[in-house]
Amino acid sequence: MKIFTTDGIRRIEEKTIERDNLSRLDLMERAAEAVTYEIVARWRTNKHIIIFAGPGDNGGDGLAVARLLHNQGYHPEVYLFNIRSSQLSKCCSTNRDRLLELEDLDFIEVTDTFTPPELTESDVVIDALFGSGLRDPLRSGYAQMVQYINDSDSYVVSIDMPSGLFGEWNMGTDPRNIICADLTLTFNFRRLSFFFQENARYIGDLKILDLEMSTDAIASTPTDFYLIEHEDAHNMISERDPFSNKYDYGTILLIAGSYGMMGAAILASRAAMRSGAGLVTVHAPRCGYGPLQTAVPEVIFEPDRGEIYTSQIDIHHQYSVVALGPGIGTSDETVEAVDAFLKSFRRPCLLDADALNCIARRPMLLRSIPKGSVLTPHANEFDRLFGEHHTDEERLRKAIEVSRLYEITIVLKGHHTKTVRPDGKVYINSSGNAGMATAGSGDVLTGVIAALIAQGYTPDWAVALGIYLHGLSGDLAAQEHDTYGVMASDIVENMGRAIHDVVRR
Repeated sequence: MKIFTTDGIRRIEEKTIERDNLSRLDLMERAAEAVTYEIVARWRTNKHIIIFAGPGDNGGDGLAVARLLHNQGYHPEVYLFNIRSSQLSKCCSTNRDRLLELEDLDFIEVTDTFTPPELTESDVVIDALFGSGLRDPLRSGYAQMVQYINDSDSYVVSIDMPSGLFGEWNMGTDPRNIICADLTLTFNFRRLSFFFQENARYIGDLKILDLEMSTDAIASTPTDFYLIEHEDAHNMISERDPFSNKYDYGTILLIAGSYGMMGAAILASRAAMRSGAGLVTVHAPRCGYGPLQTAVPEVIFEPDRGEIYTSQIDIHHQYSVVALGPGIGTSDETVEAVDAFLKSFRRPCLLDADALNCIARRPMLLRSIPKGSVLTPHANEFDRLFGEHHTDEERLRKAIEVSRLYEITIVLKGHHTKTVRPDGKVYINSSGNAGMATAGSGDVLTGVIAALIAQGYTPDWAVALGIYLHGLSGDLAAQEHDTYGVMASDIVENMGRAIHDVVRR
């Protein structure tokens, strides 16, 4: 599914208006009807509802909702902020005039000073101050209004967007000047900013209201951002040929594990096997022989010359993919081994966990990473590599920059894991749950992605598909163990079911 920018959504709306021979006012009425339906479904007519409407089209939405609620027997209290007289948008002005035709309506148009109403925990506040049309961060009176609403105990419903929040980038905004909604009723599409952890407190529960936009306009409007959902994963995945053999599904060299961390190698190699890899070889220190051969007898063990850590990485065969990092540690000898490997190995590879930490100790190694490689850092690993960042948005913007610079794919792991490609395309994952925030989950993901690359999927699609399958497997594990009880090994054991679900839809 495409995730559009605010400008892209506006173009889709314009094309829909043209297709359906609508006016913008007609589209606003359609939106208001959808919002009103949601409010009527949640609260009875005796609920005290207070609507704060701004001077633009978002305010017009709020005024139209007020009229429709009044017609349904509700008695909303409505405040329209028209601080600069005659600055209302055309649709907002029309909906104000329609509202004024109603009898017994509690309506105040604020043009100068304003004494806000008392807000209680039993009230519902509808935020229609500013939607996605906002161009500048909120300041002065509007910022004070936002803070007043946030300081109340009322249940807050935002129409389109929480006022003060932008659809894409919010680095210049003051967090105090953004509505913290309990429910956001947005139109047609999720916005990019909805997928950042720091914005979750503004959005609350999210409901997408379908206003039936033009499918042709959606298809033809370009974007760099995509949400990977079940249907997308189904379209990516291939069924297995009954006449195939193990070599048809690729060979993996997994460099993983060290003394006390062989579990990482076990989880990654088991995940690779469960994800359909034909043959997996694990290069690990000699201390890992017994644990690995006992836990995963299906894989080949290749001993390092070191007893407790990896000290030399020699590639003896033409593997379909080389994956490096889970549990290898960051001893001086291992850093040297990673350094030598990256300077000599010129094919794309998969770098995770301690491989990234080794690179972080020698930042110049970033220039030695083979083009087309995949890096899978969590937030702390990313910051060690590319400097300290404070938000998901900052990391994504930086990832887009360095992905293009080094011609690598970067996987920003976390809730809504994001895959950033060198061409600027970003794929956001929709599967997974909080139970996957557990030790070893990232090692499992490394095995899944490596297995898909080995089976012939191009690295960018292998990553997007692998992340979705990883999350879906975690969802299946949570059905059995709840989010509190999921372990990384549970994700591995549910991988076959996850793949089956995606193949069969």
